[in-house]
Amino acid sequence: MSGSHGQTDTHTYQSLSEDCPFGSVEQPKRSTGRLIMHSMAMFGREFCYAVEAAYVTPVLLSVGLPKSLYSMVWLLSPILGFLLQPVVGSISDHCRARWGRRRPYILTLAIMMLLGMALYLNGDAVVSALVANPRRKLVWAVSITMTGVVLFDFSADFIDGPIKAYLFDVCSHKDKEKGLHYHALFTGFGGALGYLLGAIDWMHLELGRLLGTEFQVMFFFSGLVLTLCFLVHLCSIPEAPLRDAAEDSPSCQVPQTPSLSADAIHEYGSIEKVNPDDADTELAKEGTNKKASEQNQRSMSMKSLLRTLVNMPSHYRCLCISHLIGWTAFLSNMLFFTDFMGQIVYHGDPYSSHNSTEFLIYERGVEVGCWGLCINSLFSSLYSYFHKALVSYIGLKGLYFIGYLLFGLGTGFIGLFPNVYSTLVLCSMFGVMSSTLYTVPFNLIAEYHREEEKEKQRGAPDNSGRGKGVDCAALTSMVQLAQILVGVGLGFLVNMAGSVIVVVITASAVALIGCCFVALFVRYVD
Repeated sequence: MSGSHGQTDTHTYQSLSEDCPFGSVEQPKRSTGRLIMHSMAMFGREFCYAVEAAYVTPVLLSVGLPKSLYSMVWLLSPILGFLLQPVVGSISDHCRARWGRRRPYILTLAIMMLLGMALYLNGDAVVSALVANPRRKLVWAVSITMTGVVLFDFSADFIDGPIKAYLFDVCSHKDKEKGLHYHALFTGFGGALGYLLGAIDWMHLELGRLLGTEFQVMFFFSGLVLTLCFLVHLCSIPEAPLRDAAEDSPSCQVPQTPSLSADAIHEYGSIEKVNPDDADTELAKEGTNKKASEQNQRSMSMKSLLRTLVNMPSHYRCLCISHLIGWTAFLSNMLFFTDFMGQIVYHGDPYSSHNSTEFLIYERGVEVGCWGLCINSLFSSLYSYFHKALVSYIGLKGLYFIGYLLFGLGTGFIGLFPNVYSTLVLCSMFGVMSSTLYTVPFNLIAEYHREEEKEKQRGAPDNSGRGKGVDCAALTSMVQLAQILVGVGLGFLVNMAGSVIVVVITASAVALIGCCFVALFVRYVD
C-alpha cells in the first residue's frame, strides 16, 4: 500500500510537498500563530468534553435511562473506537482527497461531535414537543439520548489521532514539539472554561430563561465554541494532497530489498502488502493508478490490521502499553471523582430521597468535585507552559516518570486521607498527569519518526511502509482500551469493596506501576 519492494512499476503515494512517502523531508518552519490556530481543535474538543462530564449524568437520569443500559452507553463507544481507529488511521495515510489526508476525517468527526451533542442535550426536549404518548416518549427520549452520547464519545475520542497525524505531517520536528506543547496548553484552557460554564446556574439568568433549560444553554455555547475552533483549526496550516509517486520522477523510489522474503509481507503499518507478482497482474488488469489505489484499500481488513499491530516494533509496543497504563490510572480516578467527593469526602448519600439532608450534602460534594476538575484543567495548562523549560533539564524520561509518580502519590494521599481542602490541592496532580499524557507519548512518537527518517537518509532500507496515521491511531486507541478496562473492571471492584474509595486507591496503584514501566521499558531517543 504505502510502498512495494522488488518491483519498479508498482505505485507509491506521497504528499505533493514531500519528496518521499510519509514525509521524510523536513517541513518549513511554522509560525507561532499557525500552531496556536492548529491547537484550537483541542480547545474546542476539551470544552465539549467538560460539558459532557458535567451534564451527561443529569441528562441520562432526566430521561429515565434504565440502569441495565448504563454499561452499554459507556462501553459501546470505546469498543467501536478501539476496533476502528487504527483502520481509519491507516486509510487516512492513503487518502488522496484534494484537501489533504487528515482534514476530511477531522471535519467529518467534528460534525459527528456536533450532532451527538445536539441529540443528547436536546433530544428530550424535541421528543417532548413531538410525542404525546408517555410510553413512546420514554422510548424515543432514551434512544435518542443514548445515540447522542455514544456518537459524541466515539467522535471526540476518535478525532485525537487525525489531529496529531495532521500536526506531524505538516511540521518540522521542532514545530511538532511546539505544537504538542500548545495542544496541551489549550486542552487545559478548554476544559477549565467548560467546567466553569457548567458550574453557572443559568436558569437564574436571562439567557437561561430565553433558551428554556440549562441543557439548551450549554448546547448553544458548545456548538458555537466547537464550530469556531474547528474552522480555525482546519484553516491553520495547508495540507498537501497525496499523489501517485509513479507519475513523478523516480528520484524517490522505494529502496530495493532483494533479501526481503515473500513471507514477511505483513509488517506494522502496512495493512496487507501485495505479492510483487500479483501486483503486476493486478496493475495490468486495472491499468490506472486510481484502480490500483482502490485495490490496495480493499485489501484492508481487521485481521491484517491486527497482524500489523502485533508485529509493530518493540519500542512502539512498549510506548502503547505505557500509554494504556497511564490512561487506565487517569480515567479510573476522573470518571468517579465527583462521586468520590460526594460520598467519601462529604459523607453524602446519592441513594437517599432527593429532599433529604444526605442527598443535598452529596450534591454539594459533587459541585465541589467539579471545582476540583476545574483546578485539574487549569494546572494542566500551567504545567504545559513549563514543559519546554523542564524537558531541557530532565528530558522526556524525567517528564514521563514525574507525571506518573506525582499522580500516583496524589491519588494515594486522597484515598488515605479524604479531606476537602487537601483533596482540592492535590487535584493539581491530576493536571500534571493530564498534561503528561497529552504530550510526552506523542513527543516520543515524533522522536521515533525523526530517528527513522535519519536512517533512511543514510541509505538504510525502509521495509515498514508505515504512515504516521497508523502510529498515532495505535497510540490513541489505547485510550479507548483503557475506557473499556475501567468500565468493566471498576464497577466490579466497587461492588466487591462496597465503597468508591477503592477507585482512587486503584488509580494510585496503577500509576505507580506505570512509573516503573516508563523508567524500565520505554525507549528514549538521545
